[in-house]
Amino acid sequence: MTSKPIAQSGMENFRKVRTSEEESPLPFPNLPPGVVEMKVKEGSKIRNLMSFAMAQMELKGSRQIVFSGCGRAVTKTITCVEIMKRKLGGLHQVTKVRYKTLLEVWENQDPLPGGAAQNLTVHKNVPSICILLSRDPLDPNQTGYQPPEPREVGEDASSSSAKGLKRPPPPAREELLPKKLQVFPLPEVLAAMVNA
Repeated sequence: MTSKPIAQSGMENFRKVRTSEEESPLPFPNLPPGVVEMKVKEGSKIRNLMSFAMAQMELKGSRQIVFSGCGRAVTKTITCVEIMKRKLGGLHQVTKVRYKTLLEVWENQDPLPGGAAQNLTVHKNVPSICILLSRDPLDPNQTGYQPPEPREVGEDASSSSAKGLKRPPPPAREELLPKKLQVFPLPEVLAAMVNA
C-alpha cells in the first residue's frame, strides 16, 4: 500500500513579519481637539489601559474619551468601557461598529535558488469597534447612543453599587454549610449530648 503525498497549500514556507492597520478617522463628528483615544490591542493589559484612562478622566478632567479596537481586541475594548462606566457612572455612550483593513506581510522562508526573497501582502477586513464615552450629554437620536445607567434610589458614592457590586454580598460562611456541618457553640453541643 503506497501513501499519497499530502497536498500542501504553499503557505507553510511563509512567516508573518509585519501587521499594520490602515489609518482611518474616528467615526464621531465634532469631537473636541485633543480627545483621548485608547487604542486597545489584543495584547494590551486591561489594568494598564484603565489606569491611564481613569487618570485622564478623573485627574486631567477630560470630558470625553474614545476606546477603539479591532479583531480579537473588540471584546477587550468593550470590557474597558464597561469598567469605566461602572467606576465613573453618568457617562453617555455612542458605539460605532465597522470594518478595518489590516495589512499582513508574509515572507517566504524557502525562496527559489538565485531568486530574491518573496513577500506576500494580505489585506484582511476585520470587525472594529469605536466607543465614545462622554460626561456631557450627546445626541440621543444618534445611531448607537446609550444613555447613562440610572442610579438606584438612595444610592450614593459610598454605596457598594457605586463601587461596581451589583449583587448583595455573599451569605455568611455558616449559611453555606449544610445543617450537619454547621458549627454550634460548645455549651449547646455539650447540653445536647448530655440530654441524648
